Amino acid sequence: MFAMTNSPEAWRKKALLTPLQMGEADRLTIAGGIPGTLLMENAGLAVADAVSHRFSPRPMAVLCGPGNNGGDGFVAARILVERGWPVRLALLGERDKLRGDAAAAAARWGHSIYPLTPAVLDGAELVIDAIFGAGLARPVEGAPFAVIGVLRDRGLPVVAIDVPSGIDGGTGEVRGTAPDAALTVTFFRKKPGHLLLPGRTHCGETVLAQIGIPDAVLDAISSDTAENAPAWWAGVLPRPRLDSHKYTRGHALIAGGPIMTGAGRLSARSAARLGAGLVTVAAPEAVFPVYAAALTGIIVQPVHDLDDFCELLADKRCNAALIGPGAGVGAETRDKTLAILAAGKSAVLDADALTSFVDAPKTLFSAIHSPVVMTPHDGEFARLFATSSSKLERARRAARESGAVIVLKGADTVIAAPDGRAAVNANAPPDLATAGSGDVLAGMILGLLAQHMEPFAAAAAAVWLHGNAASRVGPGLVSEDLIEALLPAFHELVSRYPVSMLRG
Repeated sequence: MFAMTNSPEAWRKKALLTPLQMGEADRLTIAGGIPGTLLMENAGLAVADAVSHRFSPRPMAVLCGPGNNGGDGFVAARILVERGWPVRLALLGERDKLRGDAAAAAARWGHSIYPLTPAVLDGAELVIDAIFGAGLARPVEGAPFAVIGVLRDRGLPVVAIDVPSGIDGGTGEVRGTAPDAALTVTFFRKKPGHLLLPGRTHCGETVLAQIGIPDAVLDAISSDTAENAPAWWAGVLPRPRLDSHKYTRGHALIAGGPIMTGAGRLSARSAARLGAGLVTVAAPEAVFPVYAAALTGIIVQPVHDLDDFCELLADKRCNAALIGPGAGVGAETRDKTLAILAAGKSAVLDADALTSFVDAPKTLFSAIHSPVVMTPHDGEFARLFATSSSKLERARRAARESGAVIVLKGADTVIAAPDGRAAVNANAPPDLATAGSGDVLAGMILGLLAQHMEPFAAAAAAVWLHGNAASRVGPGLVSEDLIEALLPAFHELVSRYPVSMLRG
């Protein structure tokens, strides 16, 4: 599964586990001889340490649920009391109904236990939320709903154990309600809900603590989802060799649009910045002067019709193509897209290229036989694919259905491959919500595909670099700024991680 990533071990380090997979990791660890009580003790200690490192002692309320999440809360409360913190602990349900490790943790709590009501928050200046964990499968209601409502109204700082109560760890969905945590402490591996929206907005800073679960349990779990991070793809970033020349670095072709010419120009510049040896824009004759005057270092070829475009595609040195940015919706874009796919080029399909197939998505999917990356935002995605499940599963299902790598864009961009791999990106700042940023991203992916980078890794690398470059610019960002910021972002990346050339 991971042959085209730089490091399978790095993928495992960044693996995202569903609540069911995390439960299996716990089970395998306990079956291997590590007691569950020790895991719970380590989890509670990690929470107490995180609290102690970030806050000075102050009146605290610890809110415990009836499961293992609540057991972690009992341990954290006991340790904080031992450190001199004034703690009031509340429990959802009755103490004598606790079972297993949670019951053992409660037995070591030698202080009062209050019912879980809003009154327990009176006088508290800090709250530990240990009511529900990542596996919550039903809406929050009753007493927890009321308590979380008061938490939100009062704006008390919250430290959540595993996830803020009410967040589905698998999808990031809010089930009824959820507090806004300042800090979330989770264990062994993050869950998708820590990165997917809206869950991520409720987690605050997320701290990952190791509590004694061995990495070897991942051999039996085989997670196919990871956080997008350079560690698992940086080593396959293409690098020029001493004997490289412009054609060995790839020749990328971009279908320029007749009206929104800025989109194609942004894509062309970003493809070149990411290392494509040659970039050609196929410009409609009427606007050829616009493209030619604005682009330096980029070839601009006038095209009159589809035959002219196909003639450019026939050049075997042209190995990757992009269509969509500013292309216009309609038959012409549809025909050019099918021509690119018929020519067997690596391809990026964005924006109008996707919308042009709204009435015939299967025509598009059946034409895909070469490496293809689609880059829809939610609206474009909904025109081609079903949208009833979580973002992660929607992207994964669309990749299987289409045969393309799917980059489902947003603040929580998901990259999904037809073979089932998926990555969730979390480094994109809100400043990216500006016209043209998607055109830059499409060109970046094109530039890496032209250099023969495997499409899933190429898409993941481009998405991460896109977010990193945006963070360097910050407030006031416009899309042109991204291309300039890519240079320092790329330099830092290749100096930090060992990289090797896939092909000359």
